[in-house]
Amino acid sequence: MTPVPTSPGGTVCSRVRGGPAVPRPRARPRRAAAWTPWLYLAPALVVLGALLVYPVGQLGLISLLEYTQAQVSGGEPTSFRGAGNYVELFADAQFWQVLLATVGFAAACVVSTLAVGCALAVLLTRVRAVPRLALMLAALGAWATPAVTGSTVWLLLFDPDFGPVNRVLGLGDHSWTYGRYSAFLLVLLEVVWCSFPFVMVTVYAGIRAVPSEVLEAAALDGASQWRIWRSVLAPMLRPILVVVTIQSIIWDFKVFTQIYVMTGGGGIAGQNLVLNVYAYQKAFAASEYSLGSAIGVVMLVILLAITLVYLRLLRGQGEEL
Repeated sequence: MTPVPTSPGGTVCSRVRGGPAVPRPRARPRRAAAWTPWLYLAPALVVLGALLVYPVGQLGLISLLEYTQAQVSGGEPTSFRGAGNYVELFADAQFWQVLLATVGFAAACVVSTLAVGCALAVLLTRVRAVPRLALMLAALGAWATPAVTGSTVWLLLFDPDFGPVNRVLGLGDHSWTYGRYSAFLLVLLEVVWCSFPFVMVTVYAGIRAVPSEVLEAAALDGASQWRIWRSVLAPMLRPILVVVTIQSIIWDFKVFTQIYVMTGGGGIAGQNLVLNVYAYQKAFAASEYSLGSAIGVVMLVILLAITLVYLRLLRGQGEEL
């Protein structure tokens, strides 16, 4: 048996028939290659673990205890309830009403934010430099505005006595926060206003990365702007759209500040409650901290489930394509 020749550095050489031995690099061990990405991610994982693992663990622990104001002040010992808080929560009809309202409101916010952000991203590619700069500065100003400030400004704009919107629309002293759906609509407009810049800038960057030859070919074939977006841009921007959609779902599902400020803590008789405000009222207004923590755990599970299902559906569509 003829031994395999090696180079002085230990590199395996392959001999071509009738020719000299050609150096061939050794294959990297698979185990080392598999651990390499985790080594790069380790610092970020440590920071995220420190910021998330302990708070989430404490949230889950409190949701299993009898933890009210009496236990906080040390008047009564803390007792273990197990799933008792969740049983009590799921037996509450108001919880299911708030959950349904939260899902519907978050879905409307996500769809509206994506529609406005994507439309303006396409618009940015069609206008000249000066209008593009003005639009981006205005959008970034909305993005940088704190939620409390933005909510207060929108309340002033739609104020029944002094707001300019009612005067322009001829609505007189109509109160937008009095009705349930009009209050949700007002909050939705504010949420979209402060959220669309992230979608717009991200999608615009993705569109600029698409080769211009592809868009020119589609235009020469007679495709309309909507057809170009649906058949050309959207499939190519799928990874970016996944990121902005998941981010929007998480942000809009856990909206708190806008609802709390613009509806006065959840609206008249709690008609505009969402899960985050509902958890706040249970924990801090009613001093039922264990129930508030249970609502937080339920929100966490719902967001994880929605994200995983959405990613799985997109993966399946990608395999079909």
